[in-house]
Amino acid sequence: MPELIAKSALEGQSPLTLGGVTLAEVSVGPITSISILPGGAKAVAKGLKGLGLTFPAPNAFVEKAGVRIIWTGRDQAFLVGGEAPALEGAAITDQSDGWAVLALSGVGAVDVLARLVPLDLRLSACPVGRAFRAPVNHMNAVIVRSGDYAFEIMVFRSMARTAWHELAAAMEAMAARAALKP
Repeated sequence: MPELIAKSALEGQSPLTLGGVTLAEVSVGPITSISILPGGAKAVAKGLKGLGLTFPAPNAFVEKAGVRIIWTGRDQAFLVGGEAPALEGAAITDQSDGWAVLALSGVGAVDVLARLVPLDLRLSACPVGRAFRAPVNHMNAVIVRSGDYAFEIMVFRSMARTAWHELAAAMEAMAARAALKP
């Protein structure tokens, strides 16, 4: 009988640093989709309280002890980095194998994303703690502002290599542009 070995979507891909910006795949642990059923908001809030979390407001995330709950749509969120509790009033599905997470960090990370994302992600418009469903070029993604100069970009696992390629190309363009400045 063959032995199956779980591999990440970007297995063997080393982090890339260009122009002070670093791109890397990150392992975030379990990813669980939580969809609140009609009338289930109070029960979900009670269930999340045990983790020290609350359901996030639109375009935001809440974090406690390395576990995040990220807004992904109306009455929907991803619980990332921890096991989901039993939640009455919600449909819960394991999404761990369906998503890849890329970290983009460095002072120029916003400029790299500006080439691919149709949102204003400057710190003044997008402070730490924000999360968006937005396209990265042509790919659906969840973008999380995790630090002043840091983002996590969640894409479907099947799009991980394409997302890497698009972000790396934008990084190369920004680094080349910076090299031309006197």
